[in-house]
This record gives sequence, C-alpha cells and structure tokens, in this order.
Amino acid sequence: MTEHLALSLTSTRTLDVSTATFAADLSGALFWEEQRLLVVSDLHLEKGSSFATRGVLLPPYDTIATLGRLAAVISRHSPRIVIALGDSFHDRTAHERLLPDDRNAVAALQSGRDWIWVSGNHDPMLPRDLGGTVADEVTIGPITFRHEPTGASGEIAGHLHPKARVSARGRSMERRCFASDGMRVVMPAFGAYAGGLSIRDAAFARIFPKNGFVAHLLGDRRVHAIAASRCY
Repeated sequence: MTEHLALSLTSTRTLDVSTATFAADLSGALFWEEQRLLVVSDLHLEKGSSFATRGVLLPPYDTIATLGRLAAVISRHSPRIVIALGDSFHDRTAHERLLPDDRNAVAALQSGRDWIWVSGNHDPMLPRDLGGTVADEVTIGPITFRHEPTGASGEIAGHLHPKARVSARGRSMERRCFASDGMRVVMPAFGAYAGGLSIRDAAFARIFPKNGFVAHLLGDRRVHAIAASRCY
C-alpha cells in the first residue's frame, strides 16, 4: 500500500448521510444510534436452494449463516427498529423454502422491535406472514431507505452489492464496501452467498457524479475508507 493510501485508512466507523450519522458495522450493516435503527441490505436468503432448483448445487447453509450474522449484529446494537432493505429473499418463492428453524430464527430476531421488510427486485411481493411490516420505501427524518438507488440526497439503498479492489503491500485485496459521498449511501450485500459489483462500474457513476465518493471497505478488524478513484 502506498503512503498516501495508508493515510486514508481510518479506525472510525461513522458515515454521514445528509444530516444523520451512522455507524458502519464490519458486518455490512448501518446503525443509526439516534433512532436506534439498524439497516441491512440484500440478505438473499435461500439463494442456495434457488440455485439447486436449476441443478447448481451449493452447500445449503447460506440462510443459517446469514441469519447467524444478523443475530450477532442485532445483539451488538440492540436496535428498536430493523429495516431489511430489499432482496431479503433470493426469489419470489424463497420464503416458502425456509426451514422451520429458520422461520423461528427470524421470529426471534423480530421479537421486541419493529421490523420492516422493504421490497426488492428479487422479492417484489413479500408475504404478510413473515412478521413485521412490508413497504416499498421508508422515510425517517432526512433519510429515505429504498432498495434501488436513485442518487437522491439523503438516500440509503442497496441493490448494487458494491465491492472494491485495492492494492495493499504489493497484494491485491477485494472486499465488499459501503459506497458514500456524504449525501447518499449504497450498502454492501449482507447475504452469505451474495456477489458484488465493482464500484468502477458505470452504475455507480450515475449515482455519484465525477467519481466523488468513498469506498468504505469491510476489513478484517476495521472499516477502511479509501477514495473511489484509488480503487480499481
């Protein structure tokens, strides 16, 4: 890693979005302490079983792994509101393939708090028997939570699964990341089997003009803030 790149690393985990401040969790979640609100995006539950129906066999443990990580981050922050920011399920019938233990795990995570499922392009018609409430988008104070980013100010969105590649000590490292310019954020995918889209893709240029944003990479022990222009 070059000297200038090393200086861009930060041990802080805060992200400003409009006038609100969020804590960026290493899991890929955001926590808004003022509202005691936790937001995650793109869980893609039952992606493994979805692939299996097409003859692509993957270890069928993605749902239990994703819910376990979600339970850990909820335990850390103890939110009163959780927003799952779309594509919580990998396809329209994925919720029907949840095992009873996984349904019980979801119910336990919802217990004692408000839970909002935002619909996504993979799960546009979420059922009403999963607990919580279903919404197309949610606005709280200056922040709007939606699945697909529009580039609007005060927006927190998912959908694109941002990832970034950097050079560190002569080696290349690729990680999921938050993409943010201080006015809007695109969140990383939280799901165990969810892939990623490079922040150098043209889709991000439409959201962040002139490449003026930062990739907050999910490292092993901290979040690394690196200018998007230094990623590749």
